[in-house]
Amino acid sequence: MEHIVVLTGAGISAESGLSTFRDAGGLWEGFDINEVASIEGWYRNREKVLDFYNIRRKQAAQAKPNEAHTALAELENRYQVTVVTQNVDDLHERAGSSEVIHLHGKLREARSEEDPDLITDIGENPISIGQKSSDGTQLRPNVVWFGEPVPMISKAAEVVSKADLFMVIGTSLAVYPAAGLTDYTRPGIDKYLVDPGTPELYSFEGWEHIKESAANGVPKLIEKLLNEDYE
Repeated sequence: MEHIVVLTGAGISAESGLSTFRDAGGLWEGFDINEVASIEGWYRNREKVLDFYNIRRKQAAQAKPNEAHTALAELENRYQVTVVTQNVDDLHERAGSSEVIHLHGKLREARSEEDPDLITDIGENPISIGQKSSDGTQLRPNVVWFGEPVPMISKAAEVVSKADLFMVIGTSLAVYPAAGLTDYTRPGIDKYLVDPGTPELYSFEGWEHIKESAANGVPKLIEKLLNEDYE
């Protein structure tokens, strides 16, 4: 086997202490996600949206990669590994993964309100009202909100379609278009699902479901793959 592709969701970051929308019943630190994670919310109240993401950015910067992140990075010692993540933190990169596709953007980046290609790495720093991009428009978080297209989905689908092994970790597979990536795998490849719950797959045929948390299940799976030598 040459190429492993991994789709990760909020469950892997939750074990590093980062809250998820779903666990909070649509609320996050008292914020209604419809008001702060949608393009409509941005147009209604930019300051509120910026406050929300400033908090998230600070918390993500203080979080540390967990055992699942580091195990996936170690897999690169033998195989080409591409991580496709729905998460906007950079825990995969900090754990050592070198090829990461962020479907929903990155918390540590800001971009122009008008031009999505004008991107600035701001680290853990806040964005404030009146802070401008180089084109003179308001800076906003470089994240994909509800109601916006997912620009990286085509690239992710292409990568998944060429995978020799596919893993899904810490996601309910309830959010599209990311959930639809499972449909792009080639017939007959090994597919693993690591999640303590039961994600919303149309069919579990051909999948091995490891019903454990990411931090527990992923290191076990990686150890198995390395020991069995899937070349």
